[in-house]
Amino acid sequence: MLEFRTQGFNGYAVKYSPFFDSRIAVASAANFGLVGNGRLYILGLTPKGILAEKWFDTQDSLYDLCWSETHENQCVVATGDGSIKLFDIALDEFPVRSWQEHKREVFAVHWNLVAKDTFCSSSWDGTLKIWSPERSDSLLTIPTHSCTYSASFSPHSPSILSSVSSDSHLRIFDLRTPSSASNHLTASIPLHATPQQRPSSSYSSPATMPPSEALTHDWNKYRSPIIAAAGVDRLVRTFDIRSPAQGPLAVLPGHQYAVRKVAWSPHLSHVLLSASYDMTCRVWTDGSAVGVDGSGQQQQQQQQGEVGPGGIRMGMGDPSLAFGAGRQLGQMERHTEFVMGVDWCLFGAEGWCASVGWDERLLVWDVRAVMGR
Repeated sequence: MLEFRTQGFNGYAVKYSPFFDSRIAVASAANFGLVGNGRLYILGLTPKGILAEKWFDTQDSLYDLCWSETHENQCVVATGDGSIKLFDIALDEFPVRSWQEHKREVFAVHWNLVAKDTFCSSSWDGTLKIWSPERSDSLLTIPTHSCTYSASFSPHSPSILSSVSSDSHLRIFDLRTPSSASNHLTASIPLHATPQQRPSSSYSSPATMPPSEALTHDWNKYRSPIIAAAGVDRLVRTFDIRSPAQGPLAVLPGHQYAVRKVAWSPHLSHVLLSASYDMTCRVWTDGSAVGVDGSGQQQQQQQQGEVGPGGIRMGMGDPSLAFGAGRQLGQMERHTEFVMGVDWCLFGAEGWCASVGWDERLLVWDVRAVMGR
């Protein structure tokens, strides 16, 4: 496990470069993001450890970031003053472009992985915006009417994007539809909905949960209609957006506090990673892979299990909340404060990831041992 200290700045988001396996960016904020400056770190993985190649200070906190898909040296950051800034790491000090349209904190930015010429943002002001790095103003504004914590383009379509909000809903937008009817909205899925018992399933419906703020979501990289989402109620859920009324496909309990980030593996279609305010990162299977559970029944494990290599503990949450064949594969417990961000490395051997938290630490670690590899 490798470590880098973001001295004086609390980590909020981490992203591996899509061009280099040895480059990582971290968005951070002073004073836990409540007041003060932000800092964008550009870090290099070297034989001597993790080294800071460059950093950029901002006047307000940084809450999220994404790398450009067309320019290896550029990344976008989301700030607490409502602005979005584009930095070129080949230059010094100042952003090459800045946009100021959101009325509240910008909490998420995400680059279009298919078209590669646009990115989206979401804000506490209840809107999504779509941008081009070549334009000085936004291309489109989509109201969500709720504080929106996370927004993302589908990795399978240049025209579909999604968001999760404080009203406990996952929304799907298709930019190919007319805007006049419902602002491109094609589905609104309540995260707290009770799963529908399916005829082919032997799993009983879990205990009902009240609505709560949804903080994060991510598209599956291999199965185009599948999305994972999580938030304040501590549960990780997966959904099939083709059947919005059926409720979640899987409900994965285990975290003790709110889940701040989920990320599907770029290598394995059934594996995802989560980061939480309970100071852990957890690795899950959603149960969709053949042979994940040879018995055909959900494997319930005790909340306290054996600690594996690198401080990774096997465990499972409250079984009354679980649904489907998914289960926790393990957890990493090396952070000492809220874990805010996590990301998978796209290159090399599957299983390498990075996590950041309010403990002013970036950790780079390998989860292959947890997944039985």
